[in-house]
Amino acid sequence: MLVLPSGNLMLLHSRTLISSIHRGITRQMGFTRTLCSHHEDPEMKDLMNYIDSLKNYEKSGVPRGAGTDSQEGFDLGRMKRLMERFGNPHSKFKAVHIAGTKGKGSTAAFISNILRAEGYSVGCYTSPHIRTIRERILLGRSGDPVSAKLLNNLFHRIKQDLDQAVKEENGCISHFEVFTTMAFILFADENIDIAVIEAGLGGTRDATNIISSSGLAASVITTVGEEHLAALGGSLETIAMAKAGIIKQGRPLVLGGPFLPHIEHIIRDKAVTMDSPVVSACDTGNKCTVKSFSIHNGRPCQICDIVIQVVKDSKLSCKLLDVKLQMPGGHQLQNAATATCLALCLRNLGWRISDESIRSGLEHTYLLGRSQFLTSEEAEVLGLTGATILLDGAHTKESAKALMNTIMMAFPKARLAFVVAMASDKDHVGFAREILSGLHVETVLLTEAAIAGGVTRTTPASLLRDSWIKASEELGVGIIHDGMAEYSELLKDQPVSSASNLGDGKTILATESSLKGCLRTANNILIRSGNEKGIIVITGSLHIISSVLASLDG
Repeated sequence: MLVLPSGNLMLLHSRTLISSIHRGITRQMGFTRTLCSHHEDPEMKDLMNYIDSLKNYEKSGVPRGAGTDSQEGFDLGRMKRLMERFGNPHSKFKAVHIAGTKGKGSTAAFISNILRAEGYSVGCYTSPHIRTIRERILLGRSGDPVSAKLLNNLFHRIKQDLDQAVKEENGCISHFEVFTTMAFILFADENIDIAVIEAGLGGTRDATNIISSSGLAASVITTVGEEHLAALGGSLETIAMAKAGIIKQGRPLVLGGPFLPHIEHIIRDKAVTMDSPVVSACDTGNKCTVKSFSIHNGRPCQICDIVIQVVKDSKLSCKLLDVKLQMPGGHQLQNAATATCLALCLRNLGWRISDESIRSGLEHTYLLGRSQFLTSEEAEVLGLTGATILLDGAHTKESAKALMNTIMMAFPKARLAFVVAMASDKDHVGFAREILSGLHVETVLLTEAAIAGGVTRTTPASLLRDSWIKASEELGVGIIHDGMAEYSELLKDQPVSSASNLGDGKTILATESSLKGCLRTANNILIRSGNEKGIIVITGSLHIISSVLASLDG
């Protein structure tokens, strides 16, 4: 059971919390995606040129049916042949395999940090990355991204064999398959104790799903939602079946959730056929509660109780009070509970994991682009001195709802200006509907961001505007958009005394090709539209988050 705080349980008023953030420090702890140049290290030039020459479905979009167990699905045999060519490195370490529509990356981060806190050497493989492709592979007890030197040396060591493999597979080997191969070779070379591996798409036909039951410690399915519908069969049911493909014979399965009953039934049925015990983070004996919000190491955090008491299938028990999660939101508490259940499963399997390590791992987990507030120094670099800026890579209607819930819990009175860019294969109307359903949405500025370094999947801002207009009509929300005559009059200079009438209670909707232009306009609207503190929220894609962070480096 997940319990969220009511307004009267808040320790801090939103204005106090926001100003505390601006007095915060920039030090990052634990699982962190490094603030480095958006451009890759020159030492990796040959590697980047090579993998950029391969098929990249993150850039071009995933073909219909590619993630299904059908003739249209990705050829997992190709990945198996790659592994055989390099001595089956994936067989040389134990792994936790994670699939799910949302929450995979955060859950992987929580699990990895729990294991590191216990002293294990951990390999973590996730996607996509925010700043540098090296973030996808984290190595050892420190959890740092793989070094450019190590990655470059490995590439030159295996390039001849890669060339031969590409030739024998008629050029069908993908960017993701090569990088997954490199990750697994590095994990074997570094003699890690355990790997935490995030599936790229679905599960059944994903390149990471070459892990056998003998190599799998446990699998995790976080959530099932309507993302990549066409690639995964066209329905929630087919998506659930694809993700259930990571369940292996006799190995435990941890469910995050919550799931629709019939979707959970599909997954549990597969577990029964595989003789896999199931542990659910949503078990009725579990109670996870957000008690309050505070500031910890210069960042907002939520103070939570995580109490796990599972009696079905496997008996698990853990009581963690006043856990300080640096990633706020009810969805992140659910991810933390899922990671805790996984850690307890590993403990039952003989892995040494203390309650203290679980707490430490959870508290030291932090990811860029997940409910991330920029520091006052970073806001100043963007030319927005004094502005409060929140970055969140939400890009589905479910994650948009989670984002709005997080903002409402932490800052119930804050006025909001959204800057949004999205990929073309997302549910734009569903996303917009969740944002516009929230309170105090003053403006939405729509822009464009390159997706995986290309424009194939970029949605033109004008098309996004059509989706937001449609969503506003469905909700009956009043908007003023830049296709209306009154819009041009709206943003003319006017005295501060009339600022409270800006938009006359309607949400301002506009398009802007320049990201910096969007930020500047959002800030101006918040400054002029009222006395209550405002927040600029940048969202819609991890790729727009990457663009913002890259601009901090000039």
